[in-house]
Amino acid sequence: MPPVSWLMIALLALAVAAVVGAEWPSLTGRYGAEARARRERAKRKAGLSIVRSETEEFAASVERDLAELPTIEESDRRKR
Repeated sequence: MPPVSWLMIALLALAVAAVVGAEWPSLTGRYGAEARARRERAKRKAGLSIVRSETEEFAASVERDLAELPTIEESDRRKR
C-alpha cells in the first residue's frame, strides 16, 4: 500500500468542503438560529389555547345597552 501523500489529503479536504458547501443551506435550515427560533416558537404555541367567548351573550348585552341609551326624538330636535 502506497503512503498517503499530501495531495490525497488535500483532495479529500476539498471534497469534504465541497459537500459541506453544497449542503450548507439545508444544514442551517435544520440546525441554524432560525430553526432554533422556529422550534422555540412551536413549543410556546403548543402551550396556548384559544379562548372562545359567548358571542351571542355579548351581542345580547350590547343590544340591551344600546336600548337603554337616551335618544332624542324628532319633536325634541324641532323645539331647539
